[in-house]
Amino acid sequence: MAAAFTRRRHGAAAPGVEWAAVSGAGAWSVEEVRKHQLMRRTGLPARDLRALDPALSYPCSIVGRDRAVVVNLERARAVITATEVLVPAPRDPAAPLVRNLLARLAASPTPPQASEEDEAAEDGGALPPSPGGVGGGSGGRDGQASARDKALPFEFRALEVCLEFSCKSLEQETCTLEKEAYPALDELSSNVSTLNLERVRQIKSRLLAISGRVQKVRDELEHLLDDDVDMAAMHLSDKLAYQQTADGRSSRFGTNKEPSEFDEERDREEDEEGEGSSSEGGNGIGTSIGFTPKIDELENLLEAYFMQADGTLNKLSTLREYVDDTEDYINIMLDDKQNQLLQMGILLSTATLVMSCAIAITGVFGMNITIPLYTASTEESSGRSPAASSALPPPSTSSP
Repeated sequence: MAAAFTRRRHGAAAPGVEWAAVSGAGAWSVEEVRKHQLMRRTGLPARDLRALDPALSYPCSIVGRDRAVVVNLERARAVITATEVLVPAPRDPAAPLVRNLLARLAASPTPPQASEEDEAAEDGGALPPSPGGVGGGSGGRDGQASARDKALPFEFRALEVCLEFSCKSLEQETCTLEKEAYPALDELSSNVSTLNLERVRQIKSRLLAISGRVQKVRDELEHLLDDDVDMAAMHLSDKLAYQQTADGRSSRFGTNKEPSEFDEERDREEDEEGEGSSSEGGNGIGTSIGFTPKIDELENLLEAYFMQADGTLNKLSTLREYVDDTEDYINIMLDDKQNQLLQMGILLSTATLVMSCAIAITGVFGMNITIPLYTASTEESSGRSPAASSALPPPSTSSP
């Protein structure tokens, strides 16, 4: 490993990406792994690894492959196998995810890969005796079933950590937004100002962004719950145990057959595998022929976090309705102010019209117009009338 690491460091190839590898026992390490090495290690195609690149924008997705589960939910980006979890860029904002994985995976017990009951059933013999009763009794089956329900497989516990991390981060952002939004909206309702309007605009932008992110997570969980094939592909431990059991059974019973019969059976199995892989659309599920796991545990797990994401989305919807109601209230207030301004404008226009009429009347009566009655009254005031002036005799002239 050290020599390979030295060759990788001093070789001409491009350096790899840092990945945090967390095992089921709680041990973890930071490794520098290149893409083709990670593809061989997990059996994933290159398109699934591109979805984990933080520099690229890919929609939220949870994809189950033959040997790994690819989780891309907001800040939770990881590759989950049957024995370990790989988190890209562990020194970035994904560091809390690594801490949560260490805390949860180290505290939870690891379920056994294959039980003695399954081996005995495959061999066709009697079931081993259980501590609670006679071998093969219902009490032993119930006890083992309850223990199996309590101890989830490794990939389900890792997936639960990723779902919890993603849903909790979105819920915390929602709570923070609610604490800022409601006082700002109340302040805007009482005092409409440029500062308050700018604060509400920023809050509305954040609300739309968070709502879109929560909606994507909710839609992805709903898509998984509606597709039984995708949920079956995520049972990595069961698939690994099934493959190991099938390999052991073929090695046990295939040695007694003649070579021709063994070759015919192998060819028939390869043909069935090719048909299964083509029927599944190349998603890596067809490699396990006849594998039908129980999806009840995974369905309950996804249902719980689907309800949590739906509750967060309901909170955001309520906040959005409150923002819309506040906008309607502000618009009503602005309409009322506009109506008052219109009334004031009408009153001012009416007063201006009245004053204009009074000024026009005053101007008409103040104009210099010749009126006979006015002229006669002026002459009488001077003491002579035109008739008296005409009746007087002309002055006489006397000779000296």
